Order: sequence, then structure tokens, then C-alpha cells
Amino acid sequence: MTEDRGSKASAGRAIPSGRLARIGVFGRLAGGVAGGVVAEGARRLASGERPSMGDLLLTPANATRVADQLSHLRGAAMKLGQMISMDAGDMLPPELATILAKLRNNAHHMPPQQLDRVLATEWGKDWRRRFAHFQAHPVAAASIGQVHRARLPDGSELAIKVQYPGVKDSIDADVDNVATLLRVSGLLPKSLDIAPLLNEAKRQLHEEADYLREATMLARYGELLAGESAFVVPSLVADLTTPRVLAMSFVTGVPVESLETAPQAVRDRVMHDLISLVLRELFDWRLMQTDPNFANYRWQPDTEKLVLLDFGAARPLPAETGEGYRRLLAAALAGDRDAVREAAIAAGFLGEAAVVRHRALVDRMIDVILGELAKPGPFDFGDRAFVGVLREQGTEIARDRETWHLPPIDTLFVQRKISGTALLAARLKAKVDIRTMVAAYCGAPPVD
Repeated sequence: MTEDRGSKASAGRAIPSGRLARIGVFGRLAGGVAGGVVAEGARRLASGERPSMGDLLLTPANATRVADQLSHLRGAAMKLGQMISMDAGDMLPPELATILAKLRNNAHHMPPQQLDRVLATEWGKDWRRRFAHFQAHPVAAASIGQVHRARLPDGSELAIKVQYPGVKDSIDADVDNVATLLRVSGLLPKSLDIAPLLNEAKRQLHEEADYLREATMLARYGELLAGESAFVVPSLVADLTTPRVLAMSFVTGVPVESLETAPQAVRDRVMHDLISLVLRELFDWRLMQTDPNFANYRWQPDTEKLVLLDFGAARPLPAETGEGYRRLLAAALAGDRDAVREAAIAAGFLGEAAVVRHRALVDRMIDVILGELAKPGPFDFGDRAFVGVLREQGTEIARDRETWHLPPIDTLFVQRKISGTALLAARLKAKVDIRTMVAAYCGAPPVD
């Protein structure tokens, strides 16, 4: 694990672990939001406005209220917000983007007494005797667990990830409660069936809360990347790992965003390596770590290697998912608009209703993307002028709520990884020859 990944952690705040306690938080949240809607509605009506329900729900005060309560709950409620937040600034209302940003950055953690109870349950009441030192204040606090630095009697430095109490048992109810808030808000059309997405969110969150499963994925990535010059993966410490505690070697590193000031050649090489990793995950391994949160990457200035962290969201991929991307990318490299559109529908990126009702807008978006790919030289991720054009066209299509469409679940998670990787490349203003990289896979036969 890395050093000081969350040094801004706030004072400890006990995580609600019981079902009734968590339902109570949701009840207070709903009541507080409702009160905010009434107060804001009265204020706007008094000033002569006729606000929509969406306008009343997404006020700055309600954004802060939702973010604070969900970050207090941790677990599924917070994780769901993080799962859809990688590029929120480009596509979502600013108040909703504020909620998601707070969920990414908030750092509540368990107070020492609650931490001690969890570790005593997992390791026994004399657990401290196993260590020469155990740092009580976490170096990181995330949605499902928090990370502590520790040292064994032989001097080995470890990172210990400890799951918040009650998180695993509350996943299904938390997801259902968040879904209810979405439905009540009116932000989702009634015709959109989100049940498959909710079921998959529950399944993945249960997997992420199983630290023995994550330990297996950590070890698997360690094997796949063994001996590579570009990456470092922490080593698993199996005898200290339980379903709710994950122990691994402590690996030093600094935030990957610190590379913003690195030489262009370094930024380009780092993103070349990360994009290559995504392609291998998708086409070679059929196994992908689908959480592209920037905090899951660290940089070692001395070795010039990237540290890869957090494999709870690693998942196997069906062959058809990779083949759908292969066909889509091959059509894009060929500059064939019709083939791109057909491949996008076949892979589930586009719904047929959106194409039928908004064919001209869809084709314009495809043309913008093909034009960017056709430019000579490396792709400049720092030039995001085209994103505004795509957002404008996409927003117009999105206004037609009857055309809203959910891609296949596996595609949704892969696209989240791809979008998050592209967002990091944009942050670093990297320039990468992605055409050559992608062409190597589009011309290759399918993996057995």
C-alpha cells in the first residue's frame, strides 16, 4: 500500500453499523432534503419564479446535506456516488457534481474504540501483540474501509485495510434506499429499468466487501505483472488477511496527479503504460480492475514506476465484451461512420431508439470522434475542445428521456475504466499514439 494516501483525514466519526441506525440516517436525509425543497420553493415562488422539482432538489444546500450524510454512512451509499463520478464535471449539473466530489474526497474514519472492536473480532483481543507498531490514525479512509500503517517485529512495513462495521450487511438496503431517493427525485424517467444495474451494483459491492476475494485478485495481478518495469503491486500478507481485514506490503508513493508538473515525456510514458494495461485487461487477460479512481494509482519518483492499488473491483470479462470493443475500435480506425454506429448498437453503447429519433445528432457525434482519431501524430488528451461539442450533442439527445438506455453491465464497468483512464490522461495533458496501440489488437484474432 502507499504512504499517506489520505493525510487530510478528519477526526473519527463512528460509522452507523446497525440496520435501524442506517435507515434512520436515510430518514433524516429524506426529511432534510424535503424541508430544503419546501423552503427553497417558497423563496422562489415569492420572487415570482416557477421552479421545477429538479431545480429545487439540486440546490447547494441539499447537495451538501446529501454528501455529508452519505459520506457518514459509507458503504454502498457512498460507493454508488463514487461509481458514477469519474467525469461528473463535464456532464452533470454543478450541484450534483458537488455531491459526487464530496463523496470522493470526504475522509471520515472510525474512531479508535470502534477500530479496536473490529480488529479484536477479526484477530482476537490480543491483536496488538502481533505488531511492533500499529498506527491508530488511518493513512486513508474510503467508502468500504480505511487503511492503517503497521510494522511487524521483523521490521516489515504493512498496509492494513479494515472494513467498516455493518457495511457488508447493509449493502442491499443501502442500494435500495439510494434507488428510492433517485426515483422520488424524478431525475430518472419511469420507463428506464434500472433494476439490472441495481442488482449488479449489489453484487459488485458484496464482492468488494469480501477481502478474501480481493486478496485473490491482488495476488493474481501480482502474478500477471511480475517482473514488469512499469508497475508495482503490493504483496499479500495472507496470514493476517480475513474476510474483513486485508493485509499487504506497504509501498511508498506520491499521488499520481503530482505528475502534472513532470516532463512531457514522463507523462506520455505513464499514460502509454496505463492505456496498454487497459488493453491487456480487456483483450488478453479478460480480467479488469474496473475502478479508475486516481487514488488507486501512485507514482514512485525514485523508481519511476506506477503503484497499482485496490483490486476489490477487479472482475472477469466475458469474451463478447472484448469482441464488441474490438469491432467498434476497428470501425473507428477505418473511419467508417456507418460501421461505428452499427457496432455501437450491437455492443449496447447506443440504444436503437436514440439512433432512430436522433440519427443526425448521433452521426455528428461519431464524426467528431472520427475526426479526432484521424488527426496525424499522437492523440493529445490535453486538447479537450471536442468534449464540449460532444456534450452539446449528447445533452440534446438526453433531453429525450424516452431514449435513455443502459448498456450491458460488463460494458458499463469497462467503459467506466476507459473513461477514468482518459480523464487521468487529460489531467496530465499526455500525448499517446493510441491508434497504433489499438490497431495491434483490432487486427489480432480473438483470445481462446
